Amino acid sequence: MFDDGLLNYIDLEDMYIKHVEDNFDLEAIRNSNIRLAYDAMYGAGMNAIKRLLPNATMLHCDYNPSFKGQAPEPIHRNLLELSQTLADNPELNLGLANDGDADRIGMYDEDGNFVDSHHLLLLLLYYMHKHKGHSGKVIITFSVTDKMKKLAEKFGLPIQVTKIGFKYIAEIMIHEDVVVGGEESGGLAVKGHIPERDGIWNGLLIMEFMAKTGKSIKELIREVYDEVGAFAFDRDDLHIANDKKWAIMDNCKNDVYKAMGDYQVKKVENIDGYKFYFSDDEWVMIRPSGTEPVLRVYAQAPDMEGVRSILKATHATLG
Repeated sequence: MFDDGLLNYIDLEDMYIKHVEDNFDLEAIRNSNIRLAYDAMYGAGMNAIKRLLPNATMLHCDYNPSFKGQAPEPIHRNLLELSQTLADNPELNLGLANDGDADRIGMYDEDGNFVDSHHLLLLLLYYMHKHKGHSGKVIITFSVTDKMKKLAEKFGLPIQVTKIGFKYIAEIMIHEDVVVGGEESGGLAVKGHIPERDGIWNGLLIMEFMAKTGKSIKELIREVYDEVGAFAFDRDDLHIANDKKWAIMDNCKNDVYKAMGDYQVKKVENIDGYKFYFSDDEWVMIRPSGTEPVLRVYAQAPDMEGVRSILKATHATLG
């Protein structure tokens, strides 16, 4: 069958590595002061990182189809070992994690603090446009920080907000010129690659940004804050009965909530769920899970203390 040309083996890993080598300044990354800790979460990213960045400190980079019982989702509660590794080892100054199929991303600064997707999107837009000179539309899902709108407007780039789900971003990327697109849950995409998420690619972009500027990820975030202002973000998943969940959504639809505790609602948007604005920098968003008795509550404020205060007030209001 092989001799008849009906089947051919293709080494997709080799193709991917070559594509990375053709598009990144790997020499700059390897020769920089970046000391990476990488958590593959027992997933598909392990071999590529071993080949591209062989000096990285590797966590969970062995084959285990069951992920050793750990959900391979790159969020902080699943990455405590990576966070602690950075905190305990001063010679390490960046953490990168990918999920099982390596399309999503989680990152940590040199102190072991989680860098969420909102900050990564801002860094990618800042690097792609200001440093690399790329232009195009910016696409974000409804739960992403409005700071992306502010930065896109500063750069004179059009921005579009979609429903939550990367499929909405991918559809636009297929047909339009998009420089950066992303969602809150760690799925990010950039111009010059595929119209799809790639956690390794985006991690390397952040690393190249660091290598080219000689700055840490914390320093780069502060640089972006100079453009859009500092902020923090968090999300709580409330496990409640389905009838209560849908009663709350009916209240949102019927404009029942004029305040969340002491936070007075100034404006409401409802692209996918309901986002209640208390000021330009403070909001809470309520969105139901379509498949589980879960209500997702997202919040943004200038700092984490403010975020938790908003979430606490919202939980009390929702009952």
